[in-house]
Amino acid sequence: MNYTKMLKQYFKKNLKKGYTSESLKWALINQGYSKILVEKALEAANKEMSEKAPIIKEKPRIKYELYDQNNNPIKVKRIKKRSKFKKWVDRILRD
Repeated sequence: MNYTKMLKQYFKKNLKKGYTSESLKWALINQGYSKILVEKALEAANKEMSEKAPIIKEKPRIKYELYDQNNNPIKVKRIKKRSKFKKWVDRILRD
């Protein structure tokens, strides 16, 4: 097994564990591996992992909730934004 394949497997295994690619990359460089070899292996690992990643068809909805100090939910009124056209008309009518 050549070094690139070995390093690619190392990256894949440790990225799945949750380590960052930068920390893994610099750990290998500090151990004496070539920076170019490490970057090529990282690129190959990322490419291989991205091909296996599932394609998300829907956008995730982010829901924000506010709570007071007693952990009770707080309702917040939404303020409607005026369009730029309406702002422009209001400014003309004021002048």
